[in-house]
Amino acid sequence: MPKDNPFPAAVLLTERYQGHGPTVPPQVNSVVEHLLNHRSVRAYLPDALPEGALETALVAAQSAASSSNLQVWSVIAVKDKERKARLAAVTGNQKHILDAPLLLVWLADLSRLGRIAEARGLGSEGLDYTEMLLVGVVDAALAAQNAVVALESLGLGTVYIGALRNDITTVAKELGLPPHVMPVFGLVVGKPDPARPTAIKPRLPLNTILSHEQYSSANEAEAVEAYDALFKDFQRSQSLPEEGWVARSAERVGTPKALTGRHVMKEAIIGLGFKLK
Repeated sequence: MPKDNPFPAAVLLTERYQGHGPTVPPQVNSVVEHLLNHRSVRAYLPDALPEGALETALVAAQSAASSSNLQVWSVIAVKDKERKARLAAVTGNQKHILDAPLLLVWLADLSRLGRIAEARGLGSEGLDYTEMLLVGVVDAALAAQNAVVALESLGLGTVYIGALRNDITTVAKELGLPPHVMPVFGLVVGKPDPARPTAIKPRLPLNTILSHEQYSSANEAEAVEAYDALFKDFQRSQSLPEEGWVARSAERVGTPKALTGRHVMKEAIIGLGFKLK
């Protein structure tokens, strides 16, 4: 069980939805409160992780669901400062990668099943299909999120680093990845700097992401406008540029250039040995 949360669910829901969210459901317990308290941390102390913290995170990760129990994911723990610096360069030199003691790189890993099949003289043609890469990506994400929950229960902070996908070819070379292994994202781990606390970032209202029986966007426009105003208020409260969520999201998907190198992802994935049939 996670450590007792000093903030009750009502306070956490107020922060998560900026006072415009649901009332506290009667089923909320300490586990749910722990999840509600999640925030991305980008300011770390240089302290090493407590002994056993990495292993704790990984046994939690391996306790996540896995499609058909194929377990087509792996993770690489990177502590070497020079290697972290080279990986950070791929991400635009995100400083927290350098400041924190640990970077975990989560992998969609089809190579293990390929080696197992080859050693037994068995076929592995199924690994050539896009579905199997999707299975690996989903498995890695589920495992990583379990690890995040475990690490936060130990008083540690995390932040995902999707920008490792800016150049998966370089990341694969740096980490010595064999064919049929794709870097999916990084995860920075460390002790949060108490002098630079992180707030809970607001999310879209529930009625924008929840449909019943069939997909509906009936309430989307009004809800998004209201959220956009709340997001601007949040940015201002954090002394960040007063940029709305709509403008930021539109810019992020507006052009291939905005994908910061990821517009050639298909070609890069094929270059890692995946056939994507």
